[in-house]
Amino acid sequence: METLSINSPTQDSTLPSGLQISEEVEKRYNVVRSVGEQCIHDDELKDLLAKKAAPVCYDGFEPSGRMHIAQGLMKILNVNKLTSAGCRVKIWIADWFAYMNNKLGGDLKKIRVVGEYYKEIFQAAGMNSENVEFLWSSDEINARGDEYWPLVMDIACRNSLAQIKRCMPIMGLSETEELSAAHILYVCMQCADTFFLEADICQLGMDQQTVNLLARDYCDAVKRGTKPVILSHHMLPGLQQGQKKMSKSDPSSAIFMEDEEAEVNVKIKKAYCPPDIVEGNPCLEYVKYIILPWFSEFTVERDDKYGGNRTFKSFEDIAADYESGELHPKDLKDALSKALNKILQPVRDHFKTNSRAKNLLKQVKGYKITRVMPTASSTDKEDLSVNTSSAASSSDTGLQVSEEAEMKYKTVRSIGEECIQEDELKNLLAKKPAPICYDGFEPSGRMHIAQGVMKVTNVNKLTSAGCQVKIWIADWFAQLNNKLGGDLERIRVVGEYFKEIWQAGGMNNDKVAFLWASDEINGKGNKYWPLVMDIARRNNLRRILRCGQIMGRSETEVLSAAQILYPCMQCADIFLLEADICQLGMDQRKVNMLAREYCADIKRKNKPIILSHHMLPGLQQGQEKMSKSDPSSAIFMEDEEADVDEKINKAYCPPKTVEGNPCLEYVKYIVLPRFNEFKVESEKNGGNKTFKSFEDIVADYESGELHPEDLKKALMKALNITLQPVRDHFKTNERAKNLLEQVKAFRVTR
Repeated sequence: METLSINSPTQDSTLPSGLQISEEVEKRYNVVRSVGEQCIHDDELKDLLAKKAAPVCYDGFEPSGRMHIAQGLMKILNVNKLTSAGCRVKIWIADWFAYMNNKLGGDLKKIRVVGEYYKEIFQAAGMNSENVEFLWSSDEINARGDEYWPLVMDIACRNSLAQIKRCMPIMGLSETEELSAAHILYVCMQCADTFFLEADICQLGMDQQTVNLLARDYCDAVKRGTKPVILSHHMLPGLQQGQKKMSKSDPSSAIFMEDEEAEVNVKIKKAYCPPDIVEGNPCLEYVKYIILPWFSEFTVERDDKYGGNRTFKSFEDIAADYESGELHPKDLKDALSKALNKILQPVRDHFKTNSRAKNLLKQVKGYKITRVMPTASSTDKEDLSVNTSSAASSSDTGLQVSEEAEMKYKTVRSIGEECIQEDELKNLLAKKPAPICYDGFEPSGRMHIAQGVMKVTNVNKLTSAGCQVKIWIADWFAQLNNKLGGDLERIRVVGEYFKEIWQAGGMNNDKVAFLWASDEINGKGNKYWPLVMDIARRNNLRRILRCGQIMGRSETEVLSAAQILYPCMQCADIFLLEADICQLGMDQRKVNMLAREYCADIKRKNKPIILSHHMLPGLQQGQEKMSKSDPSSAIFMEDEEADVDEKINKAYCPPKTVEGNPCLEYVKYIVLPRFNEFKVESEKNGGNKTFKSFEDIVADYESGELHPEDLKKALMKALNITLQPVRDHFKTNERAKNLLEQVKAFRVTR
């Protein structure tokens, strides 16, 4: 799989099905096979044609400027051959792909115009439209997004980033170039297209072969018996020496489908055509791949003194005469120009006489060909830097903040260890009575107190200040991050279990909406996915890789393509949910910054405010976060009293040391916000004491007046009081009890 290897059997190999090939099937096979310079695999193609009267062929194009003859005439020849052999051809007008590849500056209206212009050309030049469907990728994907996007995500999950990068030639790129995140998404989507269109045959150019092979490898990964046959056609070179492909940005390298006769003559006259040399000679290639298949012959007209007129029926005869010097470059070029002009004349006529076609061509000729990706390059964006105003800064609008708004601000601000930007937060709360807060989680196993108690406390503060809270149940994100082995049914069970805990733990559900990511995205896919694509095309791969922390990943890990898709989607969530405030952990800060920078890129004035809460550490020394895979590092929301006591007793809690002390952190971020006080009961170490501030606790602890043993006992008691309603709920409520049993049985995987 990693090498995307090719192993094509010879044509005389025995069919896997053992079917006898009839004369009719053999004829159909010969016609279809003639389309491809290479076929993977020949025996599978024969088998397919023997079994299926009307196999589906997938072909496609990015609408991206004027059409040259490699796109026009070769596609018409190939499509007409395929339909004559009984195939149904689906031509994928890849408008969203052109957008991601920043063709025509990523302007979808222009891309749509070019797509219509292409269809006019195919019609005028003689494509047999019977059994041919033109399908706009955006329309088809929007109509069946619930089928398409899970497929894209599964392909992304099953392929490493390195494997996807090796497919960059499909976009005319190399894997060593500066890539955008959209280039990764593009490959996964093109691989999905094959299955989405139910294609039996992928009929695309040799430059698309890597992604077609990826589709076959995907079949192996999902144990899909029938793989698409890959039929890769030859790539016509440009007119000048060494040009492997025709280029739209270099008009001298290509003949366009509506070029005037004089333009064709000039271009062929200037074309590279060394005497006696066949290899690498573009003029001979055009004869071989266009003229001979179109007319079944190639006629050269010349004076008797130069050998007289001659009609060739095979390329071998042409090559022999050319190598021997009997066929001169000038005579070859004259004959080629005449044949091409004869083919192109109906197209010219159509674009002169048909007003719709004429208008389309006028627009297309006015478009500038672009490929530079709109990725931001400024230093501050590359650094994902933070510029946080001080709390005392005045609002940027000069708005007078009322006492009520000031109180709301203090409540909301108390949630965040960091706020970007405070003046914007004040402004928002002064102007909007019910701002929308976005919070979320990956359902991925049992819930620890950092996810449970802290979220309940934060949500209740936000709703008390008038905010609407949208809690994003990120099921698709858990799948992308391979939580619970990517099993969506299990992920869904865990999501329901989380909701039960918050309900039992005292979350005020007034003004709180729980939203399943998969449901919301499927319902608003036509809005969501173009947003994901735009974010992806505006951010280079380096920047997205640096957001790996949001998934608990480092940018040096071996990543799947899914881990590139994930940050782009999470960034899009903020806008889909119309969030004014992003209330997530400090570990999510980089992607939230990405959302603010996206606003700057698209000149969106209202940026989401980032309110990043503290990340509770694990119970043992040096553990930055609680870990579900290490139960000793975390207290779970339905832990029994004895479990909590044992875990806190074993927790790291060095005497007189505040920094890096998890027990003190739990007092600061869980107990004090929950109870507004912390009660320590001690018979031998100074008696009972009630603390109202963390500063007083720190002072006593650093001085030695508050002993670790007493701190731990008080912490155990407070935590057990907090967790008791959750335990009771999971013992008395049958639904909750059943959910917990299932969740405990799930193995935590990454």
